[in-house]
Amino acid sequence: MKVTQRCLFIHGLDSSSQGVKASHLRQLFPEILTPDFRGSLEERMFQLNQIIGRKRDWTLIGSSFGGLMATYFACWHPRQVRKMILLAPALTWPDFLAAPPPPIDVPVVLYHGRLDTLIPLEQVKPIARQIFRNLDFHVVEDDHSLLRTFFEIDWRALVFH
Repeated sequence: MKVTQRCLFIHGLDSSSQGVKASHLRQLFPEILTPDFRGSLEERMFQLNQIIGRKRDWTLIGSSFGGLMATYFACWHPRQVRKMILLAPALTWPDFLAAPPPPIDVPVVLYHGRLDTLIPLEQVKPIARQIFRNLDFHVVEDDHSLLRTFFEIDWRALVFH
């Protein structure tokens, strides 16, 4: 089974398409999109909207700030997103907390490290439960990078399930 162009990895704030996670996902799924995002949240969301366009059935994989971006996109365009896989999403972003989007039914698998000091688990958990009505939340023994957990995930089963 191969992934279609409808799978997209969104890296974190200070990462890129050349990061460890994007590189690993490209090895597993050569057709996955792993663009570079730069600039403000608004600029990055504009770029994300340009990439996705009006196509449907996307699987969005977002890491940290990329998880925030995936969440915003899915909340604004839920019919275009088949599934989200979020890795320590930055749901504590001040603007997001000040005006959270309406809840969505898009299936979400979320991994968050118990040892994450950048985006504390205790703050993310209630926000995630408020926004995602179809949530599979995994608390793992890892830090914000989730690098140990990332390589233990059965990506093929997760993406295609």
